[in-house]
Amino acid sequence: MFGIYSEADATEPRIHLLVSGRVQGVGMRAWVARRARELGLRGWVRNCRDGSVELEAAGPAHLLARLRELLSDGPALAHVTSVQEEPPRSGALTDDFEIR
Repeated sequence: MFGIYSEADATEPRIHLLVSGRVQGVGMRAWVARRARELGLRGWVRNCRDGSVELEAAGPAHLLARLRELLSDGPALAHVTSVQEEPPRSGALTDDFEIR
């Protein structure tokens, strides 16, 4: 079972992103999770009802920036039209990057 970080970890840099375009049904969530894990980030990714993909990630700022860069292209079958940043949510994250 994955551990949960304490609220003290809320000071670690975080991003909350909405990725739009042709991003569902193209392996986007698995691709995001794989890239985030490779970068050593924690967080989650999920599909939204409007057809976008939402994610929250925590880790070193330069690695979060790299993930955001990678999202601009996405996996081969995806067509990303925008990556919008929103305020990060509060609450603890698991010590892995999960697909919800």
